[in-house]
Amino acid sequence: MTSPRLPLFPLNTVLFPGLVLPLNVFEARYRALMRDLAALPEDAPRRFGVVAIRDGREVAQTAPGLPDPTAMPEQGAAAGFGADPMRAFHDVGCVADAATIRARDDGTFEVLATGTTRFRLLSVDSSGPYLTAEVEELPEEEGDGAGALAAGVLRAFRTYQKRLAGARERTLTAEQELPGEPSVLSYLVAAAAMLDNPTKQRLLQAPDTASRLADELKLLRAETAVIGKLPSLPLTEHTQHPTSPN
Repeated sequence: MTSPRLPLFPLNTVLFPGLVLPLNVFEARYRALMRDLAALPEDAPRRFGVVAIRDGREVAQTAPGLPDPTAMPEQGAAAGFGADPMRAFHDVGCVADAATIRARDDGTFEVLATGTTRFRLLSVDSSGPYLTAEVEELPEEEGDGAGALAAGVLRAFRTYQKRLAGARERTLTAEQELPGEPSVLSYLVAAAAMLDNPTKQRLLQAPDTASRLADELKLLRAETAVIGKLPSLPLTEHTQHPTSPN
């Protein structure tokens, strides 16, 4: 089913359904987007589409000498993304619902959004102050054997976390702290594991939950084996995601 046109927020990260995305919004085009979303009626959903940028560029270069380095009126909504923005983005993204949009005194915004559903890009329009897109929402199919695969991924992920924490038990220890529902687990693991963006994007666009879990099981086992061969790892916040700038 084709949705109405959706505002687009390209980032150098992959957003998954159910995961929280904090944003520090300072670029002019995305400030305009947040102003429009904040002006919607209180009960209206504040939805926008997050897509990962293929070339890794997240902030377009600003022209020198402008009084406000974030203001790029002559460059437009597609600044930094080439003549055809569709080619700059991955085809599958995630709808984000902004629970909090907080305006700062300097005109920037602090936003807290949550991923909801996946979508496929059909077209991108750069004629407005920010990009908008026609999208096709993608249903989440379970696939064959998702339940058994989820149990395997759950065990593998716990082992992976303990290896990352240097076996110092600075990790999740209670079974109930991780979801048992296969699709929810698959997205949580995809977001929390230390994987590069192309791999995360592959997991996002998996045809069904079972396929995603099967891929994750192989990845977790391989990553755990690599970590096990290292003499030591510093204990860092591997599964926390910092605020994403636009």
